[in-house]
Amino acid sequence: MSFDVDVTGWRGEAIIRARFATGPGVTVLVGASGAGKTSVLHMIAGLVRPDRGHVRVGAAVLFDLTQGMDLPPERRRAGYVFQEPRLFPHLTVRGNLLYGAKGPDRLAETAALLDIDRLLDRWPRSLSGGEARRVAIGRAMLSDPAFLLLDEPLASLDPARKEEAMMLIERVRGEAGLPILLVTHDEREAERLGDTVVAMTGSTRSG
Repeated sequence: MSFDVDVTGWRGEAIIRARFATGPGVTVLVGASGAGKTSVLHMIAGLVRPDRGHVRVGAAVLFDLTQGMDLPPERRRAGYVFQEPRLFPHLTVRGNLLYGAKGPDRLAETAALLDIDRLLDRWPRSLSGGEARRVAIGRAMLSDPAFLLLDEPLASLDPARKEEAMMLIERVRGEAGLPILLVTHDEREAERLGDTVVAMTGSTRSG
């Protein structure tokens, strides 16, 4: 399964453009802050509507105005992990993982894959930044997604935790079998993690 994205959209006075077609594995969008990387993720997830273009993942058409297609976010089956983990503070790690899941069948397998099985009865406030990100990835994986969108998953981690997180993403890529689109501003991260790397040079000002 692969990404086929060709979108243009406005963000204030700036025009965000992205065009890429990739193979399976991890696709990395890399570029400086303000280049529009997160906006592109939002367009793919259906959180922001492009002004033109198309979004396809594998054989599924998620957005194409020429076909009158614009699936709502809940029908796009995107497992979205935001820059902040956004865990529910009133739920344990187990509760967060199962929120939106179809059932508990894959909980043990996913928790083991992400090395968070020992955290299941903990509360989000007791987690480190790296642990919280792993839980957020697990929650996305258990929502039965067709693909994963990871927005700066390594941001604000110290070098040791960042290395752990990169190894985790490599493990997910190898074992989960889901296409992954990951955003980063770090070219070294992009080179290590990406089967395909797409450079975004920045938004264009109108006028």
